[in-house]
Amino acid sequence: MPGQTIKVASSQGGAFDCYLAGPEAAAPTPAVVLACAIHGVDKDIRDIADEFAASGYIAAAPDLFWRSIPGPMALDDKRAAARAQPRLEKIAAGEADIADTLAHLKALPQFNGRAATMGFCYGGPYAILGPKRLGFAAGISCHGTRLLDYIGELDGVTSPVCILWGDRDHVAPQEVLDAYRAIPARQSNVEVHIFPQVLHGYMMPGHPAAYDAKARAFSMSRALAILGGLRGEAVRRAS
Repeated sequence: MPGQTIKVASSQGGAFDCYLAGPEAAAPTPAVVLACAIHGVDKDIRDIADEFAASGYIAAAPDLFWRSIPGPMALDDKRAAARAQPRLEKIAAGEADIADTLAHLKALPQFNGRAATMGFCYGGPYAILGPKRLGFAAGISCHGTRLLDYIGELDGVTSPVCILWGDRDHVAPQEVLDAYRAIPARQSNVEVHIFPQVLHGYMMPGHPAAYDAKARAFSMSRALAILGGLRGEAVRRAS
């Protein structure tokens, strides 16, 4: 189905915008819920959703800022940073939106009942919170922020979790990278990939100073492999 912006009912009252894209085939398939960066559901996020749909998966990208300043926003707009603060409180509030988006997907006849969360920057923590307590079967984080605040949430998570950063990411200093590098040795369901000489925001062509095509392609390949696993395909871990 062509990508379109729909309304998703909030369990807390009201409704929020969500970009939804899916494959043309009617066969049951997994879904991915994209947790946006502070610039919202912009062209970069919609293009990622469309890419998943072209690969045979349902993709949904809810507007996580509908309670404050909704819609896409330029990264240099001071309101973009403001609407994401206080960060931990905003992330906690957004858990309901991620869960409500999953509930909406469950009504789609194409959905096979298994979904991953994929977070970018601000949305990165949902890659952990989704499998931890929101009913998701996997999580992927690309250049996620504040992940040290959520490292303890990985305890008890057995679903696949994939964390990806560049080693020049200004919001993931060495202590964060080192803390996450140590996790796969004790939790085989968690994979961590750190790209040399790659900046924060590498997934987004709309931010050319940070965009890295090779790192983006690898990240998408890992996400597609995890989604393939949710469809019952054998998953090969990346080295």
